[in-house]
Amino acid sequence: MAGRVEMKLAELGLSLPTPMAPIANYVPYVVTGNLVVISGQLPAVDGKVAVTGKVSWGVSVEQAKDAARLSFINVLAHLKAACGGDLDRVKRVVRLGGFIAAPSDFNQHALVMNGASDLAVAIFGEAGRHARTTIGVPSLPADAAVEVEGMFEIE
Repeated sequence: MAGRVEMKLAELGLSLPTPMAPIANYVPYVVTGNLVVISGQLPAVDGKVAVTGKVSWGVSVEQAKDAARLSFINVLAHLKAACGGDLDRVKRVVRLGGFIAAPSDFNQHALVMNGASDLAVAIFGEAGRHARTTIGVPSLPADAAVEVEGMFEIE
């Protein structure tokens, strides 16, 4: 029987993908005490980055917001693995970090990262409200437009 988080995902029309393997020398997550830290995830579908380029140079803010949402879904796939398959162990979304590939004059990073933040709140309710850092960068791995990382408190 699906737990409450899995039911909420289904209600939102979402399913979690198979977690993507790391593309370099790192682990996808670390569990220490009651914290899970998820390495940065790209907006990938079936192991391939789906949204590439720079925001405002070929990638619209709306496309980038969707990419942040997709990246957060990939964060959740690793979180589920870190929780032994039970997302109901998540007590709180502690922090999300967002990296937005954009030119130096771009200033709508927060709007892009809301794609991930809004989904965190939609899934976890008040426990999904989190601290956040969002920064612009000149490039990301695999030419991804967005990357999202997360920290979660678990039972």
